[in-house]
Amino acid sequence: MTLENFRLIVFRAVARHSSFSKAAQELLLTQPAVTQQIKALEEQFGRPLFHRGGGRISLSPGGAALLPFAEKIKLLSDDATAAVAKAYGHEAGELSIGASQTIAQYLLPSFIAAFLQRNPQVRVTARSGNTDEMLSALISGEVQLALLEGPEQRSDVHIEPFMEDHMVLVVPASHEWAGRKISLSDLGSQPLLTREFGSGSRRIVEQAFVHAGLTAKELHVFMEFDSTEGLLNAVEAGLGVTFVSRWAVRNQLAIGTLKLARVDGLRLSRRFSLAYPAGPEPVGTAGAFRTLLLSHAASLAPRRSARQSSATAG
Repeated sequence: MTLENFRLIVFRAVARHSSFSKAAQELLLTQPAVTQQIKALEEQFGRPLFHRGGGRISLSPGGAALLPFAEKIKLLSDDATAAVAKAYGHEAGELSIGASQTIAQYLLPSFIAAFLQRNPQVRVTARSGNTDEMLSALISGEVQLALLEGPEQRSDVHIEPFMEDHMVLVVPASHEWAGRKISLSDLGSQPLLTREFGSGSRRIVEQAFVHAGLTAKELHVFMEFDSTEGLLNAVEAGLGVTFVSRWAVRNQLAIGTLKLARVDGLRLSRRFSLAYPAGPEPVGTAGAFRTLLLSHAASLAPRRSARQSSATAG
């Protein structure tokens, strides 16, 4: 919900993108509809707000003068909406969340659904990438909060663990290791598939190898993938074995296309963490989401089946 004139919303989008077509994509409108809104706004002011020519769009002097006022009007509208919602114990406004891929794909939808059930007037945007990418987005202000796979403590952000996770060894359903416990030395006999550099999952696995005394020379690292789904599809295709979060492989285990193996002497637990910029604790929509996550993360996460629990035990 917004209290402001829709033409100003369209105006800001065109100004932000310097493009009618990109503004249309953002606002889920047709390009002629965007053009019509801008034309109506220009008629209202009696002056052109954009220069159009040579395939490029830029703000006219009048558009440049209007833009800061359009931004202020948006802030006032957001503040008014938030104030009314706050009077009834809810939040309103916008919330931008970044999440590493495993969390974004398998856990974040449940967290957002629970948050919106309590705060239906909040508009949530989410983006995903590897842990390093999401930390960069947080530092640059592109997202307000980041849900990450156990990053190390650092001075420019606060890191708060909110849930424990376990990495598991995944093999093809017909693999000789399926359902078995293997030794550390066995790992080097099979092609190992891994995530890319910068991935929190890869960092956890490599740290576990170092702690167990395994060196890179003892392993047969075969291929890298930039997504967990890519890893799992490659294992199903018989390209090798891999380590992923237990959350990521639930569906494949349920239908039997992949199996788990256990590695004796290798512990692969980690903490999913919430990160926000150094300084005061988040307030408003970000603060409300943080409170929900830290208080109820375990109950909000999808449940493991008894079959999966027994498969990962030991």
